[in-house]
Amino acid sequence: MLADVPVGHPDFGKAIPCHCKQEERLWRRVHEFQGMSNLASLARYTFAEFVPDPPWLARPSQETLHRAYDASLAFARQPEGWLVLTGSYGCGKTHLAAAIANDRLDRNQAAIFVVVPDLLDHLRATFGPNSEVQYDDTFEQVRTTRLLILDDLGSQSATPWAQEKLFQLLNYRYNAQLPTVVTTNQRLEDVDQRLRSRLLDINLVQRLHIVAPDYRTGANANQSDLSTLSLHTEQQFHTFETQRRNLTAEELSNLRQVKQTVQNYADAPQGWLVLMGPHGTGKTHLAAAVANHQREQGHFEAMFVVVPDFLDFLRAAFNPQTPVPYDRRFDEIRKTPMLIFDDLGVESATPWAREKLFQLLNYRYSANLPTVMTTSATPNEMEAWLRSRIFDANRCQVCALDVRSYRGGADQQGRARRN
Repeated sequence: MLADVPVGHPDFGKAIPCHCKQEERLWRRVHEFQGMSNLASLARYTFAEFVPDPPWLARPSQETLHRAYDASLAFARQPEGWLVLTGSYGCGKTHLAAAIANDRLDRNQAAIFVVVPDLLDHLRATFGPNSEVQYDDTFEQVRTTRLLILDDLGSQSATPWAQEKLFQLLNYRYNAQLPTVVTTNQRLEDVDQRLRSRLLDINLVQRLHIVAPDYRTGANANQSDLSTLSLHTEQQFHTFETQRRNLTAEELSNLRQVKQTVQNYADAPQGWLVLMGPHGTGKTHLAAAVANHQREQGHFEAMFVVVPDFLDFLRAAFNPQTPVPYDRRFDEIRKTPMLIFDDLGVESATPWAREKLFQLLNYRYSANLPTVMTTSATPNEMEAWLRSRIFDANRCQVCALDVRSYRGGADQQGRARRN
């Protein structure tokens, strides 16, 4: 059809597609991208199939998941601004992003869902001599589409060309304020600075971080491969022996008092709790009981970390082939809602190890994050910086187990025979 414009107008006498043809062309291109992004295989990812509050997940994690679900559902109903979903692998980001796309398509509204590396591969392919589509047309379609959903930002190869294309794409949509959904398992601090400044714009962007373990591994998944809490499931308060035959009345009183103090802490964890005493007195059992109690109550998803193992994990993170970079690995434990730090003082006391432990514990001390530590070291054997924090009565409770070792004694042997 011809546009009704006066003589001299740039479109005078030029044939332009009618509205229905424009819609048809739009849908054809959208379906091309659906094939590229394999959205058909994600058809099962709907809001109806998403479980926003799984009963096995700790309440704080449930809350982050439910907020992400509510925000994604609202965005699907009325796409405005940007929605950025962050979180670890398998926490539900892609499900929610695909649910938004499927919801829009069910309403006959255009939406392009594409995994970032696939998008870049598709753009590269348009440069080939046998490509049926031109690069400019493809890039323009993605850049100007009504709703764009980019899954797994940060998983692409960080070449200068890839960074440039992503900046052009997101910068255009940012300036035009076009509805956009982005998912990433990267920390935003690790994203290219030009993109990060746009992703952090509170006037346009709604950011939601999901704190949940990998759905794909099931309900019993650990919060992190750093945590060995699954090895301590039997170490509960009710399985802790306080009637030991080889102990004096004074030692039995000490044991009962320490157990009660630890149980009180487990009911309302705040600040630090330090369990001191010789090997085999029950420190690890009580520390694990705190974490297991919190999990049963649906509160904190505690990380249980043996100190030497933690340092080995950090050393391994320097390997360029590691899937988790050092800084992310370190932050994972430094900022976890609850940390059980077992066997402090048995690690190799190199300057590097002392520095890492100081950075970790000083952060948690300053932030007053719930932390349980066990140690067989005496106060005089501790670093001065650690000793001063442990004996800060405003932020730390210290429990000394002044009892003999339980391991190998008559009580343990009797329990083993009963079991």
